[in-house]
Amino acid sequence: MNVQNPKRLNGNHSPTSRHGTNENQISEIAKRGAAASNEEATEIAMQDTLLTPRFYTTDFDEMDAISVEHIRNEWDPLIAEMESDPNKGHFKKNENWDKTDWDAMEPKLKAEFIDFLISSCTAEFSGCVLYKEMKRRGNNDDITQLFGLMARDEARHAGFINDALREAGIKVNLGFLTQQKKYTYFRPKFIYYATYLSEKIGYARYITIYRHLQANPELRFHPIFKWFEEWCNDEFRHGEAFALLMKTDPKLTSGVNEWWIKFFLTAVYSTMWVRDHQRPAFHAALGVDEEWYGQEVFTKTSELTKQIFPFTLDIEHPRWKPALRRMEKASRQVARGKKAGGVGGFVDRAIGGAKAAMAFVSLFMIPVVRHDVPVTTRLEPAY
Repeated sequence: MNVQNPKRLNGNHSPTSRHGTNENQISEIAKRGAAASNEEATEIAMQDTLLTPRFYTTDFDEMDAISVEHIRNEWDPLIAEMESDPNKGHFKKNENWDKTDWDAMEPKLKAEFIDFLISSCTAEFSGCVLYKEMKRRGNNDDITQLFGLMARDEARHAGFINDALREAGIKVNLGFLTQQKKYTYFRPKFIYYATYLSEKIGYARYITIYRHLQANPELRFHPIFKWFEEWCNDEFRHGEAFALLMKTDPKLTSGVNEWWIKFFLTAVYSTMWVRDHQRPAFHAALGVDEEWYGQEVFTKTSELTKQIFPFTLDIEHPRWKPALRRMEKASRQVARGKKAGGVGGFVDRAIGGAKAAMAFVSLFMIPVVRHDVPVTTRLEPAY
């Protein structure tokens, strides 16, 4: 869950050669399998770049002061649904968990899949840490109850991914991350925008992959994808909760805050696009074209966000895809510069950073598509 889901780290880490994570480190871990140390996997999770999941902290007193009384008719049914714990017992290996021959997996695919799992584990755990801290610090029964339930779900997700990594001889030390990862402060409204989008886009990503593999089971190279449907429904419910939190204060989705909403939409969408293009072997193994997948996820997410945001990004605009492609290309240039080092590498990195910034501005300046926000906010997963 990065403007992603919560969490950031500490420490001086080696430069990243693949936009978000260190390709040499990941490849080495993938090659050595069970011989790779847990410390190496945890170091990957600890890396702090624009594309890696971060840990966040916020003004918990402000969040504790939220009143949900005027949305009680939507709030209580959501909490009741979460309390019923629909996925209790789901995140356990059963007869559907096929054995994976990690040693036989194509090396590039193995490296990218391990990168995907470590990043996903860190992102899920970041949500757990933020939500658990809100529950611990708060006195508002409505708010602490919600965050306790969401922390429960995210802990399950992170633990389940870590179980999958253990089969490859790798484990992320989640306790170490909690203690050592550096936390980034975000104002509550920024937490709402970023985490709402993270949860909804997470749903759109997981359900798109799940439906694709449901139709093409021969492409399912690992059993974890079988668990995506119920998993993404947790993400969906979490997004619903943040939509209702924003609904408690109309100012959060109007006026000057519309610019912040547009910024976070642009940042989350473009980050996803760039990050997904880092894993060509992963998507090829799934039989998924990255550009098709990106647009499909953007389409689903945009439709969902109509529940609370007064506009969507124009993802069909003539400048949309070309600007995303320029950003991805610029990101690769930045990575090359980091890897090369020295004066030449610094110049290459700076030029790439400037190109990425220009591409982002081009995306941000595309006019939005406005719509009326419905009176009733709650949605049900339908994809």
